[in-house]
Amino acid sequence: MAKTKKTSGNNQKDGKKKMANGKSTPSPEQLYASALELVEQSQPEEALRVAKQLWSQVQNRSATEALPAVNLLGEISIELGAVDSARGYFEQAVQLDPEGKVPEALGGGAEKFLWLAQLSEEGGKESVAWFEKGAKALQYEIEAIENRQVQGLTDEQLLMMRVDKKRKLANALCGIVEVYMTDLSWEDDAETRCENLITEAMSVEDETSPEVLQTLASVRLSQERKEDARSALKRSLATWIDLEPEDPAVPDFATKISLSRLLMEAELETEAMEVLDRLIQEDDQSVEAWYLGGWCQHLIAEGSKDNADWKDDSAMDTGAEGQALANQEKMQLALKGSRRWLNTSLKLYKQQEYEDERLFGHAKELVAKLDTVLGPEDAQAEGGDEEGWGEEWEGIAEDDEEEEEDDGEDQQMKDS
Repeated sequence: MAKTKKTSGNNQKDGKKKMANGKSTPSPEQLYASALELVEQSQPEEALRVAKQLWSQVQNRSATEALPAVNLLGEISIELGAVDSARGYFEQAVQLDPEGKVPEALGGGAEKFLWLAQLSEEGGKESVAWFEKGAKALQYEIEAIENRQVQGLTDEQLLMMRVDKKRKLANALCGIVEVYMTDLSWEDDAETRCENLITEAMSVEDETSPEVLQTLASVRLSQERKEDARSALKRSLATWIDLEPEDPAVPDFATKISLSRLLMEAELETEAMEVLDRLIQEDDQSVEAWYLGGWCQHLIAEGSKDNADWKDDSAMDTGAEGQALANQEKMQLALKGSRRWLNTSLKLYKQQEYEDERLFGHAKELVAKLDTVLGPEDAQAEGGDEEGWGEEWEGIAEDDEEEEEDDGEDQQMKDS
């Protein structure tokens, strides 16, 4: 186990126990390391078995010996989709460390509160209460780091830990905002609470946190302040879009999925597709990413359609005619790309027995419309499912880049 208490050499209880058949049983430290290794090897069922064996040895010991085991059980249960079991384990962790003041290295800290905020059955005020406990524990941890009360770490390690804790604190505050925008939106002070929490979150970390900026954009969209939302989303995207995928500053998969949805809501479809393109490269088995990419390209096609026709009196205007033809081509590319991505999402939906029926229904509806516009799908002509999935999008992206360059050249000419 991670940094559990060591005992003297003559205390055989903490070493390998002798069983009746003469074989030795692994120590808690060995079981903990084995369970972690199995998690890393994507064997959660086997990891759960080992973690339960570990728990049977340490559940009646001190908090610092029991906490790492029960938290590990909770996290493995999350991975297995056993939400009720996970909630039970994290609740046991709270009993062992009610205020989160046990050092994180010994299994304490804020994580259990943040998990319970997300796993709450009641949601609403109960979720807010767990988020607030998590935020308080994180503030305590940050204070301990800043006062150099954390031992055995270099200045660089302390700095990295401080950055990580501040990011988690900002995200916890954003979690409360999300609750006030959904479950508690009917509260009289919901909007004021959201504004105050966003301000606090931005002051905790800085104004370049992608997660905080996304939450700010979500609040602005709910207030119908679209331009402010678009500005926040562009700033959020700019903080990481040019980084390598493995860079720690790049948000996790779920955060990028949320970002793509917000970008689409803010009518920034090209930016949304840029994010979704990266998501598919990260995980080409994500039903939601394929679905959102198909829907986004459908929206791009709708936007191009509005500009794909020209009036008779401008037919002699070669520039207008050329632009209309370009928009028609862009619309066709977007329609074909949309159908390809949506069909891939439907295929994966069935393979994985995915449970989001609303997603399935919307994807089927969009594909039916696309079949009407494009005619029956020719798998060989369109490449079929995942093959060549980026061809249409790459064509659209190139057109957009050319338009931006043309706009820039036109502006330069005007300025000169």
